[in-house]
Amino acid sequence: MLKKETLQFIKDVSENNNREWFAENKAVYEEAKANVLELVTQLIPEIAKVDPALSAEADPKKSLMRIYRDVRFSKNKDPYKNNFGIWFATKKGSNEPGYYLHIQPGKSFIAGGYWMPEATHLKLIRQEIDYNFDDFKEIIENKDFKKSFKLGTENALKNAPKGYDPEDPNIEFLKLKSFEATMKIADEEFFKPALVNKLISSFATVQPLVAFLRNAINA
Repeated sequence: MLKKETLQFIKDVSENNNREWFAENKAVYEEAKANVLELVTQLIPEIAKVDPALSAEADPKKSLMRIYRDVRFSKNKDPYKNNFGIWFATKKGSNEPGYYLHIQPGKSFIAGGYWMPEATHLKLIRQEIDYNFDDFKEIIENKDFKKSFKLGTENALKNAPKGYDPEDPNIEFLKLKSFEATMKIADEEFFKPALVNKLISSFATVQPLVAFLRNAINA
């Protein structure tokens, strides 16, 4: 579980997002980071049981995203993220199907899937959904999946992608440019001893979607 001070640090960062404040509170940041890494260390061997494609020996530090923002091409010049992001996938630093935990007071969530795949992968995923829609439907219509997760539809084409019939009954899924399912998690859940079990259970629920997407690009 996490300490309340860890979420408080993130809240404080969002209210004091400048290098001077961060330098003065570097020790607090290091304590919060260490606390999150403790959680990641607990999660890695358990999520590897859920998804054997992941390594139980993965370095926790490689799953924890940097808190420092790249502001070179952004209008938002805040130097720090207002969250801790944790990413579990088969390769470090790659955009591929995987699992994500977002820790941000009042806005935390769990996710699984493939965020904004590259063009080649997007084409393969659409092809897989088109050819094997019954399998895809079985995943997203699963009662446990529907109870907890929501498949995002914000990133979608307005029109049918090239090569697909606009009248296809499954066209709304073929229009998607991103394939991630998310589930909100309340702040108080982070402070409970059952946190790891809750997270692993949630990742297990979304694992079939991750596997479907991974199979699509690796087939």
